[in-house]
Formats: sequence, C-alpha cells, structure tokens
Amino acid sequence: MTLADRTVPADNKEARKGDQIIQAALRVFAEHGLHGTPVPPIAAEAGVGMGTLYRYFDSKEALINAVFRDSKRRLKERLLSDLDLLHPSRSLFDTLWARLTAFAREEPDAFHFLEMQDHHSYLDPESRHQEQALLIPLGMMVVIGQRTGLLNDIMKPDLAIALFWGAFVGVFKAERLGYLTLDDDDLTRARDACWLAIANHNNKGTQS
Repeated sequence: MTLADRTVPADNKEARKGDQIIQAALRVFAEHGLHGTPVPPIAAEAGVGMGTLYRYFDSKEALINAVFRDSKRRLKERLLSDLDLLHPSRSLFDTLWARLTAFAREEPDAFHFLEMQDHHSYLDPESRHQEQALLIPLGMMVVIGQRTGLLNDIMKPDLAIALFWGAFVGVFKAERLGYLTLDDDDLTRARDACWLAIANHNNKGTQS
C-alpha cells in the first residue's frame, strides 16, 4: 500500500474505483455496443480483475444502468444548468443548441452511448426516472412556448422535441460515420433549420 493509498479515505477510494469502471465501460460500450459486449473487456479496460468489477456492479445490467445514469446526469447538468426554461425564446433555443453541441463534441462517447437504442431494454426504474428528469423540463418549455405563441402548436410537444432531438442526433451520427464533415457554418444552418421547423412564423417574437 502506498502513502497515497493510506491518506485517501476508504469511501473516496471506493467511489474513485467505481467511477474508473464506469468510464471504462462507457468507452467499451460506445465502441462496441451493448448486446455483443461481454464484461471481461470492460474489466481489462478499467485495469481491474473480474472479481473487483463484480464487487462494484453485480451484473452487466447494473453496470449499463450506472453508465447510463452517469452520462445522463452529465448531459442534464451541461444542458439545463442555470437556464430559465419557463421563459422560452429564440436565444434560449440557441443556447440549448450550443450546449448540446459542446457536449457532443467534448464527450463523444457519452453522447453516442446515450443515443444507442439498444440500452432501453436494460434500463431500471431509477434510470428511466433520470431520463424523465431531463425530458420533462424540456417538454414544459415547449408547452409554454406554444401557449405564448413563440412555437407553433400544430404538433404535440413530444413530437416537437423528437423532431429537434432526432435532427441533432442524425447530423452528428452522419459526421461520426464519415458521411459528412461539419464546420461551424454547417451547424448554424442546421440549428436555424430546426428552429424553423418548430417556430410560430406568424409571431414576430420568434426571431428574438
């Protein structure tokens, strides 16, 4: 045992080891997917034995949920922190787009993992609750925007969010797969196109 090991509280070392395994699992899942990825490569990536991994996470499903909750928490903090979602505006939309872009650029593994469709069958109630903790505030923002005339009301709020989110994910997926290269102008045009899809064009306030 090193001097550092003796001076770091046991609970801190436990949390650090758990986070080490979560981050390793994120990298492996993002690269190889969930269904076809066994646990041993994750342990190897984390630099721990299988016994140690199972001491922290008793199953692959538990590890997937831990990775999901950690990634979703980071996304929520990056996306919604200090924003007034009760007063929607075009500038708020632009800020959300910029923050989501920053997350996709700076944490590509987490962004890719969260958009995988095959993890939903693994999610437990706590993970689904955390997912709703992100979606509900965004849904309320859209509802308020529709009621105030900022956004068009020809589609359900959930559909408006899916339209925006799906377009954003599709753009970055195409870049990741090498189908296109995105520069700042491309992302600005994509942002403006998404805004046009949900804005109320009869309200001059949509431009503010």
